[in-house]
Amino acid sequence: MKKSIFYHAGCPVCLSAEHDIIELIGAQNVEIVHFGEDKSRIAEAEKAGVKSVPAMVTPNGNVLHINFGASMSEVKA
Repeated sequence: MKKSIFYHAGCPVCLSAEHDIIELIGAQNVEIVHFGEDKSRIAEAEKAGVKSVPAMVTPNGNVLHINFGASMSEVKA
């Protein structure tokens, strides 16, 4: 089974959402991508439809924008 992918930028809103996502669906069911640690994944997230972070892309390709922490243009800056 494919995992969901949770993208974030490391801000307090993002970190709080990361903890909640892990609590809700389990660490084994989600891949965490922190753009501060891996900027190479930004293009992947944008291609998937991520407009702001924190956001989660489900195995079906649905993008769930969880809360507004930062726009992708802010993440890329």
